[in-house]
Amino acid sequence: MATLAPTFPWVKGAKDDYRTCPVLTLKVDMHAERLIIANAVMAVLTLTIGGIAALLIALTRWQTFHLLDATWFYRLLTLHGIDMLIAWMVFFEIAGLHFGSTVLLNARHAAPKLAWLGFILMTIGGLTANVVVLFDPRNTVAYTAYMPLKASPVFYLSYILFAVGALIAVATFFINIVVAKREKRFEGSMPLVAFGFMTAAILATYTLLQGAAAIVPAFLWSMGVISSFDPGIYRNFFWGFGHPAQQVNLAAMISIWYSLAQITVGIRPVNEKFSRLAFVLYLFFINLGAAHHLLGDPGLSFAWKAVNTSYAMYLAVLGSMMHAFSIPAAMEVALRAKGYRKGLFGWLRNAPWKEPGFSALVISIVIFGWVGGVTGVVIGTEQINMLVHNTMRLPGHFHATVVSGTTTAFMGLTYYLIPLIFRKELKLKKWAVWQPYVFGGGMLLLSLGMITSGLQGVSRRNWDITFAGVVPGTVELTLAIFGIGAILAVIGGIMFVTVVFVSVLTGPRTEANKLLLVSGDGNPVLESTKLTDHMMEDKQNQPRGAFVLVFAFLVWFAVYYFTNWWLLGRTWFIR
Repeated sequence: MATLAPTFPWVKGAKDDYRTCPVLTLKVDMHAERLIIANAVMAVLTLTIGGIAALLIALTRWQTFHLLDATWFYRLLTLHGIDMLIAWMVFFEIAGLHFGSTVLLNARHAAPKLAWLGFILMTIGGLTANVVVLFDPRNTVAYTAYMPLKASPVFYLSYILFAVGALIAVATFFINIVVAKREKRFEGSMPLVAFGFMTAAILATYTLLQGAAAIVPAFLWSMGVISSFDPGIYRNFFWGFGHPAQQVNLAAMISIWYSLAQITVGIRPVNEKFSRLAFVLYLFFINLGAAHHLLGDPGLSFAWKAVNTSYAMYLAVLGSMMHAFSIPAAMEVALRAKGYRKGLFGWLRNAPWKEPGFSALVISIVIFGWVGGVTGVVIGTEQINMLVHNTMRLPGHFHATVVSGTTTAFMGLTYYLIPLIFRKELKLKKWAVWQPYVFGGGMLLLSLGMITSGLQGVSRRNWDITFAGVVPGTVELTLAIFGIGAILAVIGGIMFVTVVFVSVLTGPRTEANKLLLVSGDGNPVLESTKLTDHMMEDKQNQPRGAFVLVFAFLVWFAVYYFTNWWLLGRTWFIR
């Protein structure tokens, strides 16, 4: 386990350089705190813009309303992708990297000026992208901007500025880690959560460089500097960015899962080496999943497609399976150690369900795994992908992962960043209690509505599904489920944004004195739940319930996977 050095050797009597958090009992570098706050605020701002676009898009895809015309639908679809898949996620993750490389290590921010440069470039790039998409019709090219569609040079430049800023911010993460190690802020291995953030940072470096390989030539092409750029090469490089960007989200999300489980329940990982190995598997194999966007491309060999969508990719799936057992098992051990030992699931019934961080954690894990993860592995299978990829099943999958999983986890952590980092009292606590359930329930309906619509052949990006002249009656039902889910999810998003801004703008400034926000006995969780080795090894505290839950998940996984092969076989009409 990592240990922390007792002092800040760089502090020379300047009181404003750092503070001591009374809950975490760690030093908080003030440069890092301000950077975390700035990135978190921009994250919530872009989430708000993207959420407004999401509602309008959903009310257009829901054929009963069909709200927008084609021009505004595709314009807002482009905006929605940029703000939700890139800006919201990356701003929040950069805040996490600053937190993980300083506060968690009891260390200083070694390059604050460089980090601020990165933040400024990201902000300029992100805001510019929003403006040019809304006010220049040339930029209605969707998030992917597939060639030969040509956007304005400013569109590509905004991507480049954002990516360069993010790369600079990621570089400061590695600088902080090196300096913290040199100054002996920790000994041995980094804390598990910081290790997870480092995994995300490594993946982000590869991802952003791949994005540059696609966007920089496209920028030069849009300016007329080069006469052409092969669309197949663009797609290959773009999906080296577009899909792995979501794997960065995955690594960050799982790091936050461990954080939320420790904050709300007080876990110790059942086996920390086991969890670290799962992160290592991500480093080598997780990005292979990007291949499922290219399976219809003629320029790639069968061998390339087979390797990237089969055995090698399953090693990344194994990493997710390891986390899927490790986190619930650690939660069960911690809760059983508190005395909740009755039956297989007494620990789960007595968990802090009124605590927004805990409910967000569980909702994130369940929807991400049982809906997003399972559908993702199936979509990544080459033969099934041919039927699935350009239908609404695909956005149904990634709304279950990126939104139901990652976004819900990020929201859950934000409720603790407000008292710990912003040092503001959380306001509208009842809203905070209900918000994960409203948002998560809405996203579950939305994802299931999309997936079942896609099963019936509804196109993933088409503005009007009636162009073929025939719309099955069940599609209207599934699109209604999708639309109702979207409205509920937006309401949950409004609740979240309202709680955040009301707390930050009107909450009294105060030092946090506990982590449980709306429930519990009032004692800081990290002090009241200190698991000893004896507690971890006690037979009464063993994770029997978690084992049953994981086994049930594996059964569901197998049933869904082979059902899709059966459905594929039904299309062959072999007599």
